[in-house]
Amino acid sequence: MFNLFSGPKQHIRRAVVLLEEAHMARLEHQAAAEHHSALAKMYAERAKRLEREIQQTQMVAAPPGSISDVVIEQPALYALNGKRTKNTALPN
Repeated sequence: MFNLFSGPKQHIRRAVVLLEEAHMARLEHQAAAEHHSALAKMYAERAKRLEREIQQTQMVAAPPGSISDVVIEQPALYALNGKRTKNTALPN
């Protein structure tokens, strides 16, 4: 249907607003991507550090039932499925 109140000027104004919104959304997503990239790098470095610590602990001959066995057998504080487990104290 023909509308007398919306012409080329209103269309251009709306297109300009949409363009600005698109630029802002791109900037927000770019910032979020940089943040997630930094987190991924941090967690990769953490995983490498923890793997080294575990290997070093396993290289040291520890008697069965020692503290290193108890620590390794405990469930993770943060699980991949999003459920947290309670961190219990180590036995004496």
